[in-house]
This record gives sequence, C-alpha cells and structure tokens, in this order.
Amino acid sequence: MPHRESGRLSLLGSDLYYEIDGDADGAPVLFLHGGFCSLESLRAPSDALVPDHRVHAFERPGHGRSADIDEEYSYERGVAEVVAYLDAQGLPAVEVVGYSDGAIIGLMLAIAHPERVRSLVAISANLDPSGFATAPESDGIPVLSALAPAARPDAESAAEPDAEREHYERLSPDGPEHADAVLAKLFRLWTSEPHLRPADLAGITARVLVMAGDRDSIRPDHSVLIASSIPGAQLCIVPGASHGLIAEKPAFVSSVVRDFLG
Repeated sequence: MPHRESGRLSLLGSDLYYEIDGDADGAPVLFLHGGFCSLESLRAPSDALVPDHRVHAFERPGHGRSADIDEEYSYERGVAEVVAYLDAQGLPAVEVVGYSDGAIIGLMLAIAHPERVRSLVAISANLDPSGFATAPESDGIPVLSALAPAARPDAESAAEPDAEREHYERLSPDGPEHADAVLAKLFRLWTSEPHLRPADLAGITARVLVMAGDRDSIRPDHSVLIASSIPGAQLCIVPGASHGLIAEKPAFVSSVVRDFLG
C-alpha cells in the first residue's frame, strides 16, 4: 500500500526538505529537480510512478522549502548531497530521474558512483555551458530564460512571474525577496559549469535515457552527443517542447519515463 511521508534531513550541514511516496515494497526511484525549481515541477512524472515504485525526492539548498546557503552552488555539492541522502535513507542503489540541473547531477553521480545508480533518466542535461542555444541578438549569451526567466542579466523586469518563481515565493523559508540572490548564483553556475567530457560518459554502466525538447534551451545536437557517448543509451527528443517539456507534455514525458523504468 502507498505510504507517504515528508520531513527534513540534515545533509552536509543544511536542513533539507524531502518527500517519499508510493509503494513501500516498490523499486526506489530518486527524482532530482532543476535549478530554481521545487518538487512541484516534477509532480506529473513522480505521480505516474507512485503506484508501483517507492518515489524519493528532496530539495537542494535555496530551492523549494529548503533554506539557502551562503556559498556558491556547484554540481559537485549536488552529487555529495545525493550520496548523503541515499546513505541517510539506507538506499544502496536507486533509479534516478533528473531534470536540468538534476540531470547533470544524475550524470555525474553515474560517473563517480556507478554502484548507486541502477538506471538514469537525464532530462535536458548539458555537459558544459556550450550546450546552451544562443540567440542571434544575444552576442553569445546562452538562452537561459527558459530555465528561469528572471535569471537573464538583462531581465530586470519580467512581464509576468513564471510558475517556478511563484512556487519559490510561496514555499521558500528565506522569503520572496531572496529569489534574486538565488537566481544570481544559478546564473553564475550555469555559465561556468559543468565541465564534463564525452569521454567521461563512456564509463557509465547504468541504463540511461536522454530526453530533451526539440525547442529546448539545450541544443538538440548536444543531447545527441550525450546519448551517443553513453554505451547503450536511449534518446528521446520530445516534439513541440521547450526546456519546460515536463510541464508542456506531462502525459507524454511521464509515459516515456515509466516505460523506460519498466
């Protein structure tokens, strides 16, 4: 029978919010959210797995219901948080579904800790900042507005608040006014990290599904490069979808994820 719980765990010195849902006897799945996202952004695919999986998720510092930290963000810290979470929950290995920043963390986890990853769905990941599309008028500035519209340096005033900003303002223990500080740190992260090479992916032993939208902020050829660099990886380019593909095509994305995980 499904058993839901939520609470807080002290991981790497931070008090992080987590949720567990689904079949107590089901295979464990860990969802990893994107930058400036909360667990709300992953409801559709996580709910689709609840009937026969044990679904885990937590919110990284500065996201959702977890307070921010003073230092800059890094993907290495994200990997360390995942390992700490798995250890705290007594999970030797899990299926991983990561979106955007969460997908990057998932790839890095599969490289550094292959024994902890049974399979990985990497949605809209990039290996380095060159993976972002650039607009002709942007003088080479990555198109990051789809990740968090207010994160662009030239986006001092958004016409309307995006859904993730609304979630942040409702959920964050740091208060609505702290959103700009989080976005500034995320923009620095997105324009300087990660630093993965195709050769790094060649050692991944887990089953992997790479997914992205055909209008994603991540260039389609970059998603193809990721998939082709991982032995046996599958690739799904979602038609008519941007970086917000989980919200735009929830039923389709959820179906593909569920089918892949079996």
